[in-house]
Order: sequence, then structure tokens, then C-alpha cells
Amino acid sequence: MLFHEIYGSYFRAADVILGMAVEGSLTGSELSRLVKEHAFGESLMTIPEGLTGGKWKLLYEDYSTPLKTKPSMPLTLLEKRWMKAVLEDPRIRLFDPDKTGLEDIEPLFTQDMLVYYDRSTNGDDYSDTEYIRHFRTILEALRLDRCLHISFVTRDKKFSKLFIKPSFLEYSEKEDRFRMVGAGRSQRWTINLSRITECTIASKNTPMEFKAADTETVTFELTNRWKALDRVLLHFSHLEKETRRLDEGKYLVKLKYDKEDENEIISRILSFGSVIRVLEPESIVIQIRSRIEKQMQLAPLRKNPPDTDR
Repeated sequence: MLFHEIYGSYFRAADVILGMAVEGSLTGSELSRLVKEHAFGESLMTIPEGLTGGKWKLLYEDYSTPLKTKPSMPLTLLEKRWMKAVLEDPRIRLFDPDKTGLEDIEPLFTQDMLVYYDRSTNGDDYSDTEYIRHFRTILEALRLDRCLHISFVTRDKKFSKLFIKPSFLEYSEKEDRFRMVGAGRSQRWTINLSRITECTIASKNTPMEFKAADTETVTFELTNRWKALDRVLLHFSHLEKETRRLDEGKYLVKLKYDKEDENEIISRILSFGSVIRVLEPESIVIQIRSRIEKQMQLAPLRKNPPDTDR
């Protein structure tokens, strides 16, 4: 059964009321207010009487309650199926989530039903046992606020070792990769987890100052075709932004991003095609023009140029 009466307004109102009673903050006026807010007008004749009278016996005359802990609503079957589906994501499994109570639940959807586009096809291997071990070691270091000894392969294919204080893990949707960001050797480091060959928590913890990343701002004009505004705001929801309407169907958008992520930001902007026209900085405008020119050189036989502005 996907729906049940216990998820209706009456039960939700009682849930909020009893929660306040457990905290010791419930009064007669608050009881009436909560019933009006979470139930229906006529509920003032039934819910207070039911809670304080002999029907449910969940409130005393002074609006205290025999309950020791706040009540919690059970999950619906639909919610359980959604949770089971989300927990099947290989990225979620890296965090070793507790699946207790979902053993016999059928997932709402499976991973093979999902189609990803405009994303790297050579992302991290989330099933690799060493990758999983390194990921969870970094998680443990973050929870304990500890330093790490790591060995990793640099971009020029050299092996290196580093004593680092991890600050956070970040996920690149475009590259489908996790990265560790932290402080080491008096500088900020961003290391792909797939490049790490060994990772152990240090026995001694050394205080290190984390240097925030240099930030840049890209400004572009957006034409709201094919719901472009909604798609752009959702796509860049994790970034600090400023959006201003220019006229009917046109908007000025400013995105603030980490300088280290500039290549990814450019790729993501290009994926929106001609609905975006970058205005500044000039350095990004130049890079976008260069990429479009290279794309056109690779496809000289196409009669029409790519649907992308500067």
C-alpha cells in the first residue's frame, strides 16, 4: 500500500503537537494554533479533545505528555522504494550506508534505467576495492580531523608522497570523479581519488592552515529558450550566483567558481549552446572561441556550424 490514513492531516497535526509536548513547550493556545495550521478548521472540535480526553490519553491537563521521546512518522512504501533505489547508486555505496529494514523492498528504479549525457565516460571505478578503501579512509580522517599519508600519481605520471590534512571531498559531475581537497606542504592540494595508490591515517596530527581556493566570476547573457533559465540555475545550483532580468526572455547571470575548476566550468557552459553568450572575463571568451574553432576544424564537412555563440 502506497498511501495510508496515518499520513493524513490529522495524524501529522498530532505528531507536531506531541513533539512540542515532549519538549515541554506546549500550551493551550499553541495547541489550537497547531491544529489550525496542520489540520482543518473543524479539527479544533476533535483533535484537542482526543489528545487530552479519554480517547487517546496522550496529553495531561497541563499539556505535558507521558511520552518520553518525540514521535516519528513511519516511512511510506513509496519512500522506502525511493531510498532503496538511491542506495543502489555506486557513489552512495562508497559511504557504506545502513540498509537495515530495506532488505525486502523493491527499488523504485534501477541504475540501468538511468541515462547520463554530457558526462565523461571514463569516470572513477566505484567498484574497485582499493578505491573504496581509500575513500573510506579519507572519510574517517575527516570525521576524526586527522592528517593523512598518501601516495599518488601526478598528472605527468610520476609517483609522489604527501602528508596532507584533508578539508573536504568534492564530486565533479562533468568528470564523474571524486577529489580530495586539503592542505599540505604549505599549499592547497586537489587530488583525484583515482590517482591515489596508498592512503593511511597519520599517527600524529599536525595543524595545517587551509588556503581557500582563488575564485573567479564568469558573466554571461542567457536567452530563455527551451526553459534554459531553469536548466542553468539547476545545473549551477551549487555555485554562488547573481541573476538579473534584462528584458523579456533575457537574463544576466554571474557565477562565482574556484579557479581550479575553470576547464570544467567552460565545458559546462558550452553544453548549453547558443542560449548562453559569455561576456567576461575575456580569458574565458578566448578559450570558448578556441574550442569552437577546433570543433569546427574537426568537422569541416558539416554545412551548419555548431549551435553555439562566442
